[in-house]
Amino acid sequence: MLCGCLLTIGTVAYAQVTPPQVVTRYGTLQGVNESGINVFKGVPFAAPPVGANRWRAPQPLQAWSGVRMADKFGDDPMQGNPFGDMGFSAEKKSEDCLYLNIWTPAKTMDEKLPVLIYFNGGGLIAGSGSEPRYAGASMARHGIVSITANYREGIFGFFSHPELSKESGYNGSGNYGFMDQAAAIRWVYENIAAFGGDPTRITIAGESAGSMSVSALLVSPLTQGMISKAIASSGSVCGRKFSTLQEAEAIGVQKLEQLHVKSVAEARALSAEKIQNMAQSGDLPPYCVDGYVFHEMPETLYRQGKQQRVPLLVGRNSMEMTVQFYLRGKASTLANLRSIAVQFYGEAHADEVMQLYGLLEDKDVDGKPGVDFASDLFIAYGTWLFGYLHAQTSEQPVYRYYFSHPRPDMVQKGIVAGLAGGIAKADDAAKTGKDKVTDIPATESFKGAVHSADIEYAMGTLPTNRVYDWQPDDYAVSAQFIAYYANFIKTGNPNGLGLADWNPINGEQVPNQLILDVNSYQVRDKAFEDRYLYLMRCNSQK
Repeated sequence: MLCGCLLTIGTVAYAQVTPPQVVTRYGTLQGVNESGINVFKGVPFAAPPVGANRWRAPQPLQAWSGVRMADKFGDDPMQGNPFGDMGFSAEKKSEDCLYLNIWTPAKTMDEKLPVLIYFNGGGLIAGSGSEPRYAGASMARHGIVSITANYREGIFGFFSHPELSKESGYNGSGNYGFMDQAAAIRWVYENIAAFGGDPTRITIAGESAGSMSVSALLVSPLTQGMISKAIASSGSVCGRKFSTLQEAEAIGVQKLEQLHVKSVAEARALSAEKIQNMAQSGDLPPYCVDGYVFHEMPETLYRQGKQQRVPLLVGRNSMEMTVQFYLRGKASTLANLRSIAVQFYGEAHADEVMQLYGLLEDKDVDGKPGVDFASDLFIAYGTWLFGYLHAQTSEQPVYRYYFSHPRPDMVQKGIVAGLAGGIAKADDAAKTGKDKVTDIPATESFKGAVHSADIEYAMGTLPTNRVYDWQPDDYAVSAQFIAYYANFIKTGNPNGLGLADWNPINGEQVPNQLILDVNSYQVRDKAFEDRYLYLMRCNSQK
């Protein structure tokens, strides 16, 4: 009798969890249960952008019959390898890449939980929602339906041409990657209730190119009424070159000439692999005012208050870039750095710009003043401008952070961090004068949080990155970061029990920003703010 009871208990203890199924507008999906989180991978949100759909707006998804398995990632977008080993979980790359992935903690699928959609970084030329650092399990355990979504990268996502504009129906072309993101948001808005999510509480987030995408999506008519909050980490379309349609089309004509094809029809007949191999994957895409995704320059819309008026959490890292990237092999001297200041800010402003950064002696060039100078040129100024303008014109709270916690040492020696989460051999990174943005050259006198270092901390995915020797302090920082994110996604306010106070910047002459580190705290830094206000005036005079 006792043996029978034990056998029964054992059988119950090892019973398998029934795979979760959800009925969407397009058909039934079957996912997997991973330790209490229901996960649906490789969920299509638009028709495959292949054949005649290459360089077209995402087309409507066709319904399917029966049960579609959603237990593995869809293909990653076509891309080169410009940033080192970014780390992907999909089986392969292909043009058929418009898939999203959902992690939901919902039990009954009618809980109406807040929703996060995270868009990957990678310069709009690389990256995928299958990267482990974006995985949504940790966020789901904080009561949030977490989603990653692919979008077309590089020449597949950001290619304009007069022939494409003529056939589009709106006399514009390009920005297909942004259209994919908008299509993913719409799919989530229309279907997420079936996964236990609340379509009225969708937060969009991203880092670097994903952050640029967030700032772009808030001023696009394609997403009106579907976004409730936004998180932007190290990136913005504000403060950056934004092409007119004519400029983007001219670049597209040059691209086809480089491909040695005479028409869009001929280019569509080429394989995706051939286009990828022939195209220059290191070129930044010429996103443009196409008359469809954007009707005006995004920065102009922010200045006019025509963006979606939602709460914003925005920030940057303490070492987004170092001056070695801009010096291109020249010595780290004030004279050489001044020539770069003249190039970007003009002769009339160069000396004052140098003084604002504290660039007073040659030793400052490789120190924090030089890091700040390079970081602002690269991405930090635009990130600040996005938050500043949104606070000025949206009438919604804007919370600003400065992530300053350096990663620990790498487990493997002889490699260094690269942009967008990649890595590079130290010997290669030490070589200067290379015309690419793959590497962040080391600096001897300042160690900070490099570009993209925040992702694993904020998403609670440190263990997915085995390159670094994570320490207790790293997990302590991550616990804070993800808690701030989760609180903001749920309420529009990042504050909560056990966290340092964090006030919005709105209406403050010298705004607060949160210094996010092992010991986080708020600070009012007038010199910091004055520097950016001066840069804004300089840029307005160009």
